[in-house]
Amino acid sequence: WFVGACAVPSLPTFHLRLPSRNATLPAPFPLPFSPRTYVCQMPITASNFIDLANSGFYNGLTFHRVIPNFMLQFGCPKSKNPAARDAGTGGPPGGGSYTTPGGETITRDRGGNIPDEFTAKLSNEPGTLSMANTGQPNSGGSQFFVNTVHNNFLDWYDKSTPSQHPVFGKVTSGMDVVLKISGVSTDGNDKPRTPVVMNSVTIA
Repeated sequence: WFVGACAVPSLPTFHLRLPSRNATLPAPFPLPFSPRTYVCQMPITASNFIDLANSGFYNGLTFHRVIPNFMLQFGCPKSKNPAARDAGTGGPPGGGSYTTPGGETITRDRGGNIPDEFTAKLSNEPGTLSMANTGQPNSGGSQFFVNTVHNNFLDWYDKSTPSQHPVFGKVTSGMDVVLKISGVSTDGNDKPRTPVVMNSVTIA
């Protein structure tokens, strides 16, 4: 799907199980974004996501942090066990590598982290996918969040707070499902009481 130095649009589709009153039902979560925009502008971060998705890394994980009128966080491998108290602290294996559209090989450090990519000024608008990190340099790995409101204070170029979270994609369909997830019942740690499970992520 690479054309020259960039990629033609790829359409990731998130297939979820959402909690309902009677059962946990399968539901499609179409989450397409345009790598023509994001992979060109954010090749390190977007290619990391694509590599992990293609490897099946995200399959079976749960949204471990859901805060209404803020964001939905996902991507910790420890969240595969919905009862795990340390969900939100994990990442991909260290040492793995992937290639950006420009041909650069990126190798994750021993903690599974990738280099910070503070380049394109893409704001944390509603529906955008943004890289989670610990606040320390180069601490992003597999976790990301979907903004449900405009969280511009999280922009890496906004100096009003120390937070720096680069955007690498945006929901173009299925925002109704995002908002449905944001309304699920959560416990005191913002974890959904009934797990919201990612069955699989496929990229066309």
